Amino acid sequence: MPRRARERQRAVVRDFTVSGTVQGVGFRPFVHRTATALRLTGWVANVDGHVEGSVCGVPDAVASFTHRLRTDAPPLSRIHEVRFRDHDAPPSPSRAFVVRDSGTSLSGAASPREVPPDAALCDACLAELLDPRDRRYRHPFISCTDCGPRASIIEALPYDRARTTMRRFRMCADCASEYADPHDRRFHAEPIACPACGPRLAWEDLRGEDALRAAVKTVGSGGIIALKGLGGYQLVCDATDPDAVGELRRRKHRPGNPFAVMVGDIEAARRLARVGTTAHAELTRGARPVVLLPLGPVRLPTAVHPRTDRVGLFLPTTGLHHLLLCDLARPLIVTSGNRVGEPLVVDDTDAARTLAPIVDGVLSHDRAVRARYDDSVTEVTGRTVLTVRRARGLAPAPLPLPRSAPLPLVGAGAQSKHTFCLAEGDRAHLAAHIGDLGDAATYEAFQESYDALRRLTGVRPRAVAHDPHPGYLSTQWAHAGGLPRIAVQHHHAHLAACAAEHGWSRLFTGVAYDGLGLGDDGALWGGEIMVADLTSYRRVGRLATAPLPGGEAAVRNPWRTALGHLYAGERLGRPGPAPRAPGDFTDRLDPRAVTTVRTMIDRGLNCPAASSAGRFFDAVASLLGLVDTVSYEGEAAVALETAAGRLRAAPLAHRVLRAGGLWVYDTTTTLTDLLDRRADGESVPLLAAAFHRALAEATAELVRRAVEAGAPRTVCLGGGCFVNQRLLTEVRRLLRAQGLRVLVGRAVPVGDGGISYGQAAVAAARLAQAKE
Repeated sequence: MPRRARERQRAVVRDFTVSGTVQGVGFRPFVHRTATALRLTGWVANVDGHVEGSVCGVPDAVASFTHRLRTDAPPLSRIHEVRFRDHDAPPSPSRAFVVRDSGTSLSGAASPREVPPDAALCDACLAELLDPRDRRYRHPFISCTDCGPRASIIEALPYDRARTTMRRFRMCADCASEYADPHDRRFHAEPIACPACGPRLAWEDLRGEDALRAAVKTVGSGGIIALKGLGGYQLVCDATDPDAVGELRRRKHRPGNPFAVMVGDIEAARRLARVGTTAHAELTRGARPVVLLPLGPVRLPTAVHPRTDRVGLFLPTTGLHHLLLCDLARPLIVTSGNRVGEPLVVDDTDAARTLAPIVDGVLSHDRAVRARYDDSVTEVTGRTVLTVRRARGLAPAPLPLPRSAPLPLVGAGAQSKHTFCLAEGDRAHLAAHIGDLGDAATYEAFQESYDALRRLTGVRPRAVAHDPHPGYLSTQWAHAGGLPRIAVQHHHAHLAACAAEHGWSRLFTGVAYDGLGLGDDGALWGGEIMVADLTSYRRVGRLATAPLPGGEAAVRNPWRTALGHLYAGERLGRPGPAPRAPGDFTDRLDPRAVTTVRTMIDRGLNCPAASSAGRFFDAVASLLGLVDTVSYEGEAAVALETAAGRLRAAPLAHRVLRAGGLWVYDTTTTLTDLLDRRADGESVPLLAAAFHRALAEATAELVRRAVEAGAPRTVCLGGGCFVNQRLLTEVRRLLRAQGLRVLVGRAVPVGDGGISYGQAAVAAARLAQAKE
């Protein structure tokens, strides 16, 4: 053989290390299949939080393996980095490629760990679930390397069955054979199970199929059940039965917030909602979020989604959900298993105690839920998908940081829609949605989740970023922890979250519209135009201020906010009297309450002024007779957006002027025109549409003035008001018409659920700057 040919055949030994979301996603089986197909010898293993291995073979085969490792990875994986090292070690005496037991790193150094999110049932498992000839026929806990529980059952990394809540279920001979077979779809699938050896359903004294039949019978006869899902308990009833839906609202004390609806397949979704190409992809992706969609040809009872023309739909996430929908053959309400304001129930004993007053029975099972994961929520605006709530299927997958954190840190989050964020290096682990920290049980759940995710990721924070509001429990937690603190203004965090997600670390112009956040002047902000980067910001524009009579009481009662705008909205040098409260508005209110609120405003008693876009929505919704009291944040804005529908209308009057060194949107001018046009007989839907148009045009004008004064031409949009599709669409269109680049959060919630990520991004940038 010629010398050149002999050199080509000489064995190459190449070690590799792959970091990212590579455990619990079928990565080791993928490596095994790839190496075996190329006739390479060696090994692969889960090590700490990554995957390591070594291959030995002819140069061409090793080169092909190297290429495929990057390009052909499993769909659930997210590769962050691949490192290779060639050496002169002799080839392995083995003639095979093997999956080794998990161990410690060859380098001895700890590596970043990533926790794989849960994944919905794949098509292959679904086919087996419904096939009477398959041994897993109707097995509720069917899964494989491409689907099933991950984050909700993991107790420690590296990811092995012994470190999950599946450890108590000893594999039967058939499952063990599949687990060890490189050609099987369940090769090293850690949650592998079957009816002979896996978890079992329970309903009182019933088990297995009998338990499922009892649950189906209860729901089918108009009852409400608690069901143990992937990340915790869910409340389930017949979505087509108005009495059942109404009873669920009564028992749960949830009068207004829309319920999520689970349907069996995409065709069922098309009957209930308008499902375009983007929505189809979102509904069917592995995360299986609840997707907010326009109503379709078949209408559910209005109690399912009061005051909104959208419905939140999602497809089944587990075998159990598929079986329930298959047996009942109708859409189901599937909503969070908790009492209003409390965290999702995950413990069986807690479910029996806490949910008993709400449900007619509990469908449980004996696989423990180790981490709490509520359902994720997204919405589709054109071809853009926005994350409203980041939880099951999405969290805690890491997000990038444009500026690497020079030391480990945590973003403590806000008060409502709470999340926290662990950051180290160039990655941030945004935890799942927890809830409102004002509830003691939710605050305890936050602490438990923080301890658990810190342990799993190996991130040991040495600094904490937090909101400056002293009343937030997250701020108090940050102060009590003993770590160095970095205060990050609320709206700066909103905008930084948007910029960081898009990898933008330079200066940008920001529009932050939300309910309330503490400004650096001690006032309440919520309608802000800023010029910022990831380290600092300056305020260049805002909405006019108006008092909130009673503070928090005004948030719950938009009629109070409306009176605040009418009686004491910031005048800004405007001539003439303040707008008068229309009779049809004041006539429906308690005269004594109106008098009390007027006195509070006149005397300045507990009437903090706020420049809030969210509260402006509240005021308009109440003045138009849509909502006077709310049961959840954003309810008035949802009603206003729904009233506007798809109508086109001339905008209400609006003006932008200079005041106190800032550009200010004079909201009273808009309210005056609203009331004048209402008095002239213009319809509520047209006025709702005109209001959205006015706010969008005023926003575009504020940004235009800032850009003319030298502000950057890249604009970040943040804050919960941009969940409003009509506002987002109009603002983005008008800004783009000015030739501006517009960014909005996608993977990170635009509301307070993204605050902690923004805090982490700002803290990382400031710490990095301090080291330069």
